[in-house]
Amino acid sequence: MHPLPQEPHMPDPTAAESPPPVRPHHARRRLLKYAALALAGYLVIAYAVMPLFWEFYTHRHPALDDVPGITETTTGIPGDPINVALVGTQTQIEEIMKAAGWYPANALGLESDLKIAADTVFDRPDDEAPVSSLYLYGRKEDLAFEKPVGDNPKQRNHVRFWKSPKIDADGRPFWMGSATYDERVGFSHTTGEVTHHIGPDIDTERDQLMHDLQQTGQLSETYTVKDFHKVREGRNGGGDPWHTDGGLSVGVISAR
Repeated sequence: MHPLPQEPHMPDPTAAESPPPVRPHHARRRLLKYAALALAGYLVIAYAVMPLFWEFYTHRHPALDDVPGITETTTGIPGDPINVALVGTQTQIEEIMKAAGWYPANALGLESDLKIAADTVFDRPDDEAPVSSLYLYGRKEDLAFEKPVGDNPKQRNHVRFWKSPKIDADGRPFWMGSATYDERVGFSHTTGEVTHHIGPDIDTERDQLMHDLQQTGQLSETYTVKDFHKVREGRNGGGDPWHTDGGLSVGVISAR
């Protein structure tokens, strides 16, 4: 007798297929892939997303909203641009400026005009040479400081500060400042008064002041508000040209 033919074996469709074994080198490759993706995500967040976030935050600081970017002369002519700001009390402002090697400046008047003219002619130093008054918030500067350059008062670093009505989270006011470099003494093109004529690069003077303040060790934080100025060039009340990259440098004095 011939044996009966065997029916071919058919796989059971309900049986679960066992996963193929994972080879060690494939597992390592997959782990490295995930690590690379995680690293790439970190780099994007840390070096692209967060800097953009903080740039937006500082630019939108509420205390800097609606701050006039240009001062005015007594006759309402545009003056020097605002390019620095400090956060602190008046006492702290005076202390840090002194520590940075900047001296309080006198106000202009007939007597001081004659004195600075004589000092310029005879090359006599004057650590407290006067500054003309400029206006912000409808009033002249609250504080003014200068740092002489050499023995002749015709060249100097100087800055005016106005106390802002806005305060920070600690209740300390913002002081808006205009820092410029006086390169010579002459007559104002608009009033004829004896005055200093500023150098056009106001960013260099801004950076010089912030460098001096940082050297004191009394600043807890510094940052730059980009595009504070939409207009990047102009002329001040004395007819002197100026230009800027538009940035406002801010320094926060350490609280005590």
